[in-house]
Amino acid sequence: MGVTTPGRGRAQAAQRRDPETGEGFRPLLPAGTQLSGRRGVVSAPLRGPGRTGPQAWVLPGTWKMPVPWFFLSLALGRNPVVLSLERVAGPQDTARCSPGLSCHLWDGDVLCLPGSLVSAPGPVLVPTGLQTELVLRCYKDTDCDLCVRVDVHLAVHGYWEEPEDEETFGIAEDPAIEEPRNASLQAHVVLSFQAYPTARCVLLEVRVPAALVQPGQSVGSVVFECFEAALGAEVRIWSYTQPRYQKELNLTQQLPALPVLNVSADGNDVHLVVDIPEDQRFGLSLYWNQVPGPAKPWWHRNLTGPQTITLNHTDLVPCLCIQVWRLEPDSVRTSICPFREDPRAHRNLWRAARLQLLPPRAWRLDAPCSLPAEATLCWQAPDGGPCQPLVPPLPRENVTVNKALEFPLLKGHPNICVQVSTWEKQELQECLWADSLGPLKDDMLLVETRGPQDNRSLCALEPSGCTPLLSRASTRAARLGGPLLQDVQSGQCLQLWDDDLGALWACPMEKYIHRRWALVWMACLLLAAVLFLLLLLKKNHVKAAARSRAALLLYSADDPGFERLVGALASALFQLPLRVAVDLWSRRELSAQGPLAWFHAQRRQTLQEGGVVVLLFSPGAVALCCEWLQDATSAPGAHGPHDAFAASLSCLLPDFLQGRAPGRYVGAYFDRLLSPDAVPALFRSVPVFSLPSQMPEFLGTLQGPAAPHPWRLAERAEQVSRALQPALDSCFRAPGSGRGMGPEAEDRT
Repeated sequence: MGVTTPGRGRAQAAQRRDPETGEGFRPLLPAGTQLSGRRGVVSAPLRGPGRTGPQAWVLPGTWKMPVPWFFLSLALGRNPVVLSLERVAGPQDTARCSPGLSCHLWDGDVLCLPGSLVSAPGPVLVPTGLQTELVLRCYKDTDCDLCVRVDVHLAVHGYWEEPEDEETFGIAEDPAIEEPRNASLQAHVVLSFQAYPTARCVLLEVRVPAALVQPGQSVGSVVFECFEAALGAEVRIWSYTQPRYQKELNLTQQLPALPVLNVSADGNDVHLVVDIPEDQRFGLSLYWNQVPGPAKPWWHRNLTGPQTITLNHTDLVPCLCIQVWRLEPDSVRTSICPFREDPRAHRNLWRAARLQLLPPRAWRLDAPCSLPAEATLCWQAPDGGPCQPLVPPLPRENVTVNKALEFPLLKGHPNICVQVSTWEKQELQECLWADSLGPLKDDMLLVETRGPQDNRSLCALEPSGCTPLLSRASTRAARLGGPLLQDVQSGQCLQLWDDDLGALWACPMEKYIHRRWALVWMACLLLAAVLFLLLLLKKNHVKAAARSRAALLLYSADDPGFERLVGALASALFQLPLRVAVDLWSRRELSAQGPLAWFHAQRRQTLQEGGVVVLLFSPGAVALCCEWLQDATSAPGAHGPHDAFAASLSCLLPDFLQGRAPGRYVGAYFDRLLSPDAVPALFRSVPVFSLPSQMPEFLGTLQGPAAPHPWRLAERAEQVSRALQPALDSCFRAPGSGRGMGPEAEDRT
């Protein structure tokens, strides 16, 4: 909350911004008025008895003010009366008269010259009384000024007389001669208004038909609206005719110049603007008007001159009231509560409301204002469903805030909750015993109904309703009806309520829940074990696949057809999966490192990783082996820069000669390209397979421990064989493909 004091100078009505339209507006109600309730009823002190003539305030039909965010004004005064301010649209002055009369308002103001009294030549219209009424002249919906409406009562004065010397009675401005007894009357009525610094005179032309002319009788009235008035000004009103046949009527009133309060909204802030002269001191208090109970002060200040107090919108509640008074002895305090109908204030009130448990079995609703709501008890199940009203229905009652209320129960239970709701929706729900008695329990609430002749029946409160025990329903209470009835009879259930109509019992369900959950846990453990085994098998399979064995293929490049056959075999093995290394896929490394260095590097890496070196025998490979066995001094480079097989023989032969080859090397040859006896005897110390006839055994040896089941291995062998068949057929059709089967190859063995 903030307080702002404007600059020095004459106190003026503060210009505010309307929160809906953004238009500026001024305070609309006069000092001394008080807004009360939704219908815009205001109270205003009447000052000044008036000098002559009647004086009264007309009470028209009530006018509904806008919502409290619009504006309000209040002033202090003694002995206020209640009235409503009517709104007049438009800036133009208007005149209207009683039925039967005709009237016309002259354009513009006239000179205020009463003139001297003259004798009436006959019946004339004269003003006999003045009545005033405060209205609001509004230029826009949110831009209004205080205005004084004047009602002039007219009567016929004088009698008909026979005219002398052809003279007729009448009005100086209208010298026309009419028949005396059949003529209508016409009068020019002047209204003079003075309220410093304003002075105005208007002229009303009124005509009365002859049928209404009765000497000494009232003929009606003419209403002028309106003279704008300033707060605190002394208002003087005169009325007379031209020419003037009698003493003018006059009325003097002092409008109060007391504090004027405007309330406006600006975003999240609410401004209370107090307009008052700088030399006046006043008290301002904000309080909560609680019903019942005394008002609860919230904020109080003694202030001087115009002030602006800023409130946050979260501070607003419907019962927040404002009280203003002059700091002088025995001053009257005037209060107003502008936020009673404000939606934000009502939302804030519900946010501030709190339910509190009072020992031993009482509760209280704490709130700054009274709440138009009812409270009831309900049973909250731990499954999160709606809170069910207790059956039989416990009495619903209007909430009295800040007052202890007794629970109509024998004992408390954490599942018993309090619901506070309006006719529109539920606003609050608290399970007040949850803190002292622990969390919600999975107890079954049994409702005992007692009838005449000691007839009793029990049902269980469930989401679908109250299920009778020992029924054939497919609910939990029906299935456990017999055991629950035994629990009630044996005293294992807690009695919450008891009277002539029935009783409430809370029966623990833990033992039944444990029995049910034991089977559930066993099923869950079994399912977890199965999932664990499946995950373990999958993990082993993934590990095996991740550790796929390395295989280094060595062969002799006899011709392009045989190279294509080796390439097809390498590609098929790579899909098993095996990590295959072959010089066909490493031509660039061979050229950079040389065949011998490349073979040494690949052999060392393959054997270190537990892999295997595959020797693919062909007629050319057998011939190279025989040459090395007969003459170990042959130069490896004589067989071409990319012949890794020839370069590897210098490293392979020591492993075979020293018995280190088993487990590291595997031999293979292709059917119809080489006979089994053609493989040199030295290399038969390791498994030698014929492809594709012995493909399953070959693949099983290559994959080692990670080899799949036999049926799966047979499928993979069939896939590899199908992949090799086109290359085999092409190799057999190539010229000279049968040289490996000739006598020369057999002699070299």
